[in-house]
Amino acid sequence: MTDDRYGSDVLAGFRQQRGPAPVPALEVEKGLVLEETGTGFVGAIIAYANGLIELEDRKGSVRTFSLGAGFLVDGKAVKLVKPTPGAAPALRSASGSVAVTDHTARVALPSRIFVEGRHDAELVEKVWGHDLRVEGVVVEYLGGVDDLEALLKEFGPSPEKKVGVLVDHLVTGSKESRIAEAVGRGPYRDDVLVVGHPFIDVWQAVKPQRLGLAAWPVIPRGTEWKHGICAALGWPHEDQADIARAWQHILGRVDSYADLEPELLGRVEQLIDFVTA
Repeated sequence: MTDDRYGSDVLAGFRQQRGPAPVPALEVEKGLVLEETGTGFVGAIIAYANGLIELEDRKGSVRTFSLGAGFLVDGKAVKLVKPTPGAAPALRSASGSVAVTDHTARVALPSRIFVEGRHDAELVEKVWGHDLRVEGVVVEYLGGVDDLEALLKEFGPSPEKKVGVLVDHLVTGSKESRIAEAVGRGPYRDDVLVVGHPFIDVWQAVKPQRLGLAAWPVIPRGTEWKHGICAALGWPHEDQADIARAWQHILGRVDSYADLEPELLGRVEQLIDFVTA
């Protein structure tokens, strides 16, 4: 005997078939982050004219594409169309995502993201704060990565209580890399994700051009890095208050993800995805 799924109606199968789902139209808008499916290029719209858009990725590369189908926004297919004259653009958060204006902050998830210091936390809040509140993710800071093992033991990560950790100077052979590798072998390896950027300090994750610099100064070994940076730039650096003012000056030059290096951007987004999955 066979299972006659559609009974005796020989046309039933044809009635069940549907055409491809319509692709929604989306108006061009500066700052909108797209993926072009033919090339895999991901970038934000920086210009539009005569049916063409320019996309700039997080490394500063720019490519030109035609309007129409073949784009993804947040993984969903869209068809780009020219903007309606006089239409108000959608609001964007500093991270480049669509700002949610009719949403109150969610009750915090049990999962957490930990960063190494106050400056890291302040930078993450400035760029991703809107997204974190929508998702209900709390960012806390460590006194230092040396405290990570004790923190995890106290926190007790689990599948419902994940931990993401952002580490400074996570490069091969560093103390930070050894600690991250130990966590990856430990009892919480499935519920903890440790990622990092290569910069000595999160200050370097701000593009130097935003401060009128061609590059961040190179500080000799043995010199406290933040004090060395302030000295090289001619900024006061006698005490911690001077360092705090220097950081506020740097942070004040950050308006959105476009002001940060891609090595930091990708890692923060990776952590948000991990703890909200």
